Amino acid sequence: MIPHIHDMTVRLLEAASGRERFIVALAGPPAAGKSFLSEWLCRELNERSPGIAAVVPMDGYHFDNAVLEPEGLVPVKGAPETFDIDGLHGDLVRIRRADRTVAVPVFDRPLDLARAGGRLITLEHRLIIVEGNYLLLDQGDWPSLRPLYDLTLFLEVPDELLEARLIQRWLGMGQDQAGALERTRHKDMLNARLIKTASVSADVHWAATA
Repeated sequence: MIPHIHDMTVRLLEAASGRERFIVALAGPPAAGKSFLSEWLCRELNERSPGIAAVVPMDGYHFDNAVLEPEGLVPVKGAPETFDIDGLHGDLVRIRRADRTVAVPVFDRPLDLARAGGRLITLEHRLIIVEGNYLLLDQGDWPSLRPLYDLTLFLEVPDELLEARLIQRWLGMGQDQAGALERTRHKDMLNARLIKTASVSADVHWAATA
């Protein structure tokens, strides 16, 4: 459970007051609850100020398998180098300009691919929540995104809880027990530990306990 959702909703509305655009980065390791929390926050914000909020998911910027395969990166899909950082940066710059509607991609997890133009960020959406694993990563080209954020949040989740959630995620997607353990322990949890150790400190840290 994430505490203080009401307090954060009020804080964001106050911070965005009078702004054409206010961009919040919500980061954290895989299975920390980023998608759930960002959509929850978005609903709460829109209930209090209809139409103000929208979510931009970093996962929409996964490189396609057709791009990753020649580089031998399909086995590590989800690692920092398997995302189109320039594409995300360009879209956030366009969103911040607030002069037109911007189409952003969304990720279809069951199909393991991004859908181009899957969501529209309109001028009505003044408060944007960008959610993803590596938004605060202090490596590679990821730091280029930080000047585009107005507020940063990081979800703190114990490793044992992340592992349990990830195993259930993979089982739910049709993996057998051995496959779920392999993907969790030798892929996702490696990324989780990188995110925890190599991300810059956020403005707000939220602790999840269940």
